[in-house]
Amino acid sequence: MVRIKKLFFKLFLIGLAFPFWISQKVPQTKNLPMIPEYQDSLYSGPKSMGKLENPKIDEASGLAFSRTHQGLMYTHNDSGGKPHVFVIDTLGKSVATIKLKGVRNRDWEDIAVGPGPKKGVNYIYVGEIGDNDAKFDEIMIYRFPEPSNFQEEVEVVPEMLVLTYPDGPKDAETLMVDPISQDVYILSKRDSANILYKVTQEDFKQDTVVLKRILELPFTMSVAGDISACGTKILVKNYLMVFYWERKAGETVEEAMARDPLILPYKPEPQGEAIAWHPSVDSYVTLSEKRFNIWPELYRYTKK
Repeated sequence: MVRIKKLFFKLFLIGLAFPFWISQKVPQTKNLPMIPEYQDSLYSGPKSMGKLENPKIDEASGLAFSRTHQGLMYTHNDSGGKPHVFVIDTLGKSVATIKLKGVRNRDWEDIAVGPGPKKGVNYIYVGEIGDNDAKFDEIMIYRFPEPSNFQEEVEVVPEMLVLTYPDGPKDAETLMVDPISQDVYILSKRDSANILYKVTQEDFKQDTVVLKRILELPFTMSVAGDISACGTKILVKNYLMVFYWERKAGETVEEAMARDPLILPYKPEPQGEAIAWHPSVDSYVTLSEKRFNIWPELYRYTKK
């Protein structure tokens, strides 16, 4: 009995230490909440919006609100899934499926909505950026206009931008589009200090582009991010925390993110790899993959 108690105590200590190990190199300790307690902040704790209705969405790895259709969101599965973007509402109900023709889902890891080449048109960006073993020389971003209306199934032929890293293959799960500059950002995952890279809209005119390395961030294991529709608020999350930057007038994204982030409330999910700003910018929404028989559920954190 004594040995069993010692074993349970050791497992307890390991479990207690794991969150701090995985979130190494986070910002200054004084800015961090105690896990799993919340920091008192501008945003409330999580409120369930609803579970995903579509059983095909079992490895949700990205989330973005439509900027054309009020109350609709886009999500997708990650590695090995079909090249489909799923359209859902804010209660998790299924609306439609967008099929991307001529491409495959090697490891889609994030999705974003933002401006593109045609003025006044909102585009969906899908990041083929996952690479757990850092073995792929090239990654891709797929881009296509938001559909003007939805049937049960919609087919699109996306543009494709082929990218390489200036410092060798990386695993990444964060894709963001700046609505102000229209630049596209990718944030690495597994570096001890995650690295922010950038491409421009002009780069989509080329066949293959080398990403520009622009900034190291003081945390690791980033799995999702989003820039608000107004361009002034930036979110990045890892498995345990949500990092937040307020962008000042005239600043670039990288200038804003060079400051230490604030920590916003987040209740860790089974494998939470998706976050999105609500269009009103009064809240953000998270979503997890299906893990441990826990079905994916949308959670909303609202400004107090």
